[in-house]
Amino acid sequence: MNHNYLKSKLFLKFTGSYLLILLIPLVLVIVFIYRNATDNLQKEIENSHFNQLTQIKTVVDGRMDDLRDMASRMSYDDRLAHYRILDPYESRDAIAALNSYKSSNSIVENIFLYYHHDPNIYSNHGMYSLDVFRSSFQFGSWKNDELVTALNTSKFPSIRLTNMLNQNSSLEQNVLTYILPIIPNSSDPYGSVMYLIKEKELAHLIDSVLGNYRGLTYIFDNHGRVLSYSGHGDTASQQDIQQLSELPPGIHSLPINNEEHSVISVTSDINGWSYVTLMASNQFFSSVLNVRSFIIILFIVIAIVGTAIALLFARMQYLPIAELVRFTNKKTDTPASGNELEYIRTTLQQYSSKIDLQEPYARNHVLSMLLKHGYAQMMTPEIFDTFHLHFDQSHHFVMMMGWDDLEQQHLQARQEVHRKLAYLEFPALAAQVYGVELPQLDQLALIVSLQLEDDETLAAQIVHIVDAIREYTLGMIDIHPMIGVGKCYESTQQLNQSFIEACSAFELRKSTEHGTTVYFEKLSSTHDQTVLLPSSELLKLAQSLKQGNFEVAKQIILTAIHGLENKQRSTLLMRCVLFDLLNIMLKAAVELQMDNMLQYAPPHFMNGPVNLIEQNFCRLAAQICTQVEQTHKKEEHSLMDHIVAFIDQHYVDHSLSLESVSAAFTISPSHLSRSFKDKVGINFVQYIWQKRLDKVKEQLVITSDPLKDIIQRVGYLDTPNFIRKFKKETGYTPGQYRQMNSNHPNTEPNDTV
Repeated sequence: MNHNYLKSKLFLKFTGSYLLILLIPLVLVIVFIYRNATDNLQKEIENSHFNQLTQIKTVVDGRMDDLRDMASRMSYDDRLAHYRILDPYESRDAIAALNSYKSSNSIVENIFLYYHHDPNIYSNHGMYSLDVFRSSFQFGSWKNDELVTALNTSKFPSIRLTNMLNQNSSLEQNVLTYILPIIPNSSDPYGSVMYLIKEKELAHLIDSVLGNYRGLTYIFDNHGRVLSYSGHGDTASQQDIQQLSELPPGIHSLPINNEEHSVISVTSDINGWSYVTLMASNQFFSSVLNVRSFIIILFIVIAIVGTAIALLFARMQYLPIAELVRFTNKKTDTPASGNELEYIRTTLQQYSSKIDLQEPYARNHVLSMLLKHGYAQMMTPEIFDTFHLHFDQSHHFVMMMGWDDLEQQHLQARQEVHRKLAYLEFPALAAQVYGVELPQLDQLALIVSLQLEDDETLAAQIVHIVDAIREYTLGMIDIHPMIGVGKCYESTQQLNQSFIEACSAFELRKSTEHGTTVYFEKLSSTHDQTVLLPSSELLKLAQSLKQGNFEVAKQIILTAIHGLENKQRSTLLMRCVLFDLLNIMLKAAVELQMDNMLQYAPPHFMNGPVNLIEQNFCRLAAQICTQVEQTHKKEEHSLMDHIVAFIDQHYVDHSLSLESVSAAFTISPSHLSRSFKDKVGINFVQYIWQKRLDKVKEQLVITSDPLKDIIQRVGYLDTPNFIRKFKKETGYTPGQYRQMNSNHPNTEPNDTV
């Protein structure tokens, strides 16, 4: 069968599992490498920004220090003395001085000098009266009166971001107003210097240091107010700005505008200003494009190679399962479908159930062959190991056990006896017993293996074993059995001899009293003085012929004739012995209703050399045994025909079973099971199931009766189980089968029980 692996769910599952084994660690490693790369890059960028921000802080602090130094110099500059500024002639030097101070610092837009309670204010552009100053410069939310008050009362440096509108330019711009008292650090300053710094100049200063930085930068004063803002993207909310102004120095990760950001904060030790930069974290991932591209290519290559390896490993793992599926398909009519493991498991369960059902009968067949042929070559140790049969003891013998005309109430007890005597052990007697069912319902053969250390105690030990078995059976069925015991041999190859001897003793026992035991050993120890052959040997010969066992019959004949030759008997005595042998053989043939056997014993039958006489007797024995086998086969076939007819008539009876049929025809269940399969081709249970299945199919098609009634009418009481087996057998439920084949088109499929 050509199997397409890619159509197998199990093969795909194996492939998927191998891919998972490969890809899960691979993905984890790649994610780890990628995250590690981005983390390292983030740390590098953050450290770089931290250094740049520190540089910005240093530059800005330096510029602000310059402004403070400038205010100090201005306080001591004679050109800017109050009396000289008031002088119309020298005021031009003051304006030039202010202009030179303004030129020395690039971030300063304007410088204003104010003396407390002076009606004028002086700048690098000239002198303004306070009224003109108020009308020319508008500081947004900072009212001019408040500004003048701050100029008059300022004792400490202060800075403030505001919107300024200059009437001359009519442009509104953000400026920082930085007011320093003069003399600086004096408790009683006499004036103030006000620097106007364009906020964009400070932003340009920040950008020049950060370069192509793609984030936001804030400068906060020591009160948390924004002094400068620079960068790209949406500004932070007021709440986020408040949070940023309160951050301690260092590197932080914060959600800004619902997006994770890397935030770096630096605080000046000079003026307490805070410098903060924030950058979206996803920018770090976009900064590792080269690493990401390399990782993606590496992942694709490894995934392709891993897929090929996974397919190879999956095929190697699936191949034995595919072989099992192919083998299983050859052994069953149901094709594999769905999960192959489930199919194999189900099939093995079915085989196991069949084996469990047939094992007792197969075991009994092996033991029957052992009784007939001894330990033959075909009986390998593996066969005995399969059925847990062990004949490793030193001695072996066979005993026959039977009951005459068991009443119906004892049949169940007989089955119990057969079941429990299938294997029995007597540790105290060092004996093991294997029960063998015979074709006769009321007879049972027992193979006994015992371990003997002293030959002198053999007879006593055999008696003890036989008595123990008798007592054991009396505990189950209160009727004394008839027992015949064969001789004990050291080799299992002579078990067929012991069996014939046990049958001979049993036959002799049937003709006398009931309920006692006959030992063939004791029969052979008594001699009939009228003949030269022991009666036990003649009885054994007759029994072997009746059973069709040519091997045992031939051995007895050869032993008897060779014994006469070795003892050098007279010709008359030899002829008398030969007549005894011939008489026993012909008598057995007559009892077997073989009246034509005389033609195989012509007048010259016992004339000639010894070897010719042996051949003649063996030929006659072979002819009798052959006819016995043929007669048995005919009777067997005739009996099986009757049994099949009986089953065909009674298969709707739910109580029909192997045991009930065997009881009805007075044969053992084991013999019935084996012979029925030889006759029909399938076993007993399968035959009944097929009959019931065919009947249910017929009833489903021609009637509209409820499913449960149909199933019970054919003798099957477990309706749900029948439905499951029906679907397994046909592929459809009974309801579906009826809908497809029924003569009643309105019938709906209904499998409800």
